Amino acid sequence: MAKFGFQLLPAGTMPDARRLFAARGLRAFVDGYVALLLPYYLTLLGYNALEIGILVTATMLGSGTMTLCAGLIAHRYRTRSLLAAASMLMAATGIGVTLTTEFWPLLIVAIVGTINPSNGDVSVFLPLEQTLLTHTTPATSRTALFARYSLIAALAGAVGAQAAALPALVSSVTGIDIKTAIQLMFLLYGAVGLTALTLYRGLSPALEAHDDKPSVPLGPSKRIVYKLAAVFSLDSFGSGFAVQSLLALWLFQRHGLSVSEAGTLFLISGLLSAFSQLAAAPIAARFGLINTMVFTHLPANVFFMLIPFMPTLPLVILLMFLRSALSSMDIPARVSYVMAVVSPAERPAAASITNLPRSLAAAVSPALAGYMYAASTFGWPLVVGGALKIIYDLTLLKMFQSVKPPEEIPTSVTQEKS
Repeated sequence: MAKFGFQLLPAGTMPDARRLFAARGLRAFVDGYVALLLPYYLTLLGYNALEIGILVTATMLGSGTMTLCAGLIAHRYRTRSLLAAASMLMAATGIGVTLTTEFWPLLIVAIVGTINPSNGDVSVFLPLEQTLLTHTTPATSRTALFARYSLIAALAGAVGAQAAALPALVSSVTGIDIKTAIQLMFLLYGAVGLTALTLYRGLSPALEAHDDKPSVPLGPSKRIVYKLAAVFSLDSFGSGFAVQSLLALWLFQRHGLSVSEAGTLFLISGLLSAFSQLAAAPIAARFGLINTMVFTHLPANVFFMLIPFMPTLPLVILLMFLRSALSSMDIPARVSYVMAVVSPAERPAAASITNLPRSLAAAVSPALAGYMYAASTFGWPLVVGGALKIIYDLTLLKMFQSVKPPEEIPTSVTQEKS
C-alpha cells in the first residue's frame, strides 16, 4: 500500500489504531445489512407499519440515548472497559432479536440494545472509539487518521448493505425459511459483538495512561462543546432535506430515473464522498481545520442548491457528483477539531454531545421535505437544505475561525502564553 502513496495508518500512529479500525469496519458491515433487514424481518413477524415505525424509532432513540450516556459516564470509567461492555451488549442484542418475536420484549431490546437503523454511526461505540483513536496518533496526523476511519466505515457499510441480499440467496439455494435465514444474520451481528470484544480487550493500557479522570464529564470546554453541538445541528437539519430515499423519489418523479440507474448513481456518489475524505488531511494541514470544513462544504452546498434548476438529467448528475466530491471532507476535519479543542479527559463527552443533537436534528427535516415534494416537483427541499447548510458554514466560520486547535497555533504564540 505504501508504494502507491497510501498508508492505512499515518506515520507515528500506534498499532492499536488497527484494532479500532477493524472493530469499526466489522460494526459498519453488520449495521449496513441490519438497517435494511430489520423492517423486512418485522413484516415477516406480522407487524404493521405503525408497530414497525415504533420499533425503528425506539432503536434510534435508544442508540442516541446510549451514545449520550457513554460520553457522560466515561470520565468515571476506563474507556476500554466501556467498549468491552458495549460489545457484550451488542452480542446480547443480536441474540435477543433472534429469540424474541413478541412486541414488548422487542421494544425493550430496541431501546437498550445497540441496533443502529440509520446509515451513520450513532451508537455507544462512537464517542469511545473516537477518544481512543485520538490517543493513538500525534496531533499532526489526527485528521488523516479520522479520514481513514471514516473511509473504512463507509466502504464496510456499503458492502454490508449488499449483504442484505444474502438471506434470500441462502433461502433459495438451501430451502431454509427466509425468516430463519434473517435470524442467522442477526446472530452474525451478535458474533461481531464478541469479535469486537476480543479486539478491544487487546488494546494497550497506554492509551489511557495519561488520562486524569475529572469529577464531571465536561469542565472548561463545556461552553465550546455546546456551541459546536448547536451549530452542527443546523448542518444536520439541512442534511435531513436531502436524505437519499427522498432524493431518489425526486429523481424518479422529475427525471424518470429507474431504480437500477438510481442505485448506480448513488453508488458512485457514495464512493466519491468516501474517498474524498482522504483529501481532508493535506488540505487541513495547509489551511486549517475550520477553513477545510467551511471552504469545501460551501461550494458543495451551492451545487446542491442548483440541482433543481438544471433542465436535463446529465446536468443534475454532474452537480450531484461535484457535490459528492466535496461534501464529506468536513467529516474527518470536524471530528479532529472537536477532539483537539477539548482536554483528553473531556473527549468522550464532547464526542457524544456534538453527535447526538446532530442525529436528532436530522430526524426532523425529512418529514418537512416529504411535504415539499408532495406539494411541488421542483425540488424545493434541495434549495432549502442547501441554504441552511450554507448558513451553517458561514456561522461556523464566524464563531470558530479564531478558536484554533493546538497544532495550528504558532510556536511563538504558545511560548508567549506559557
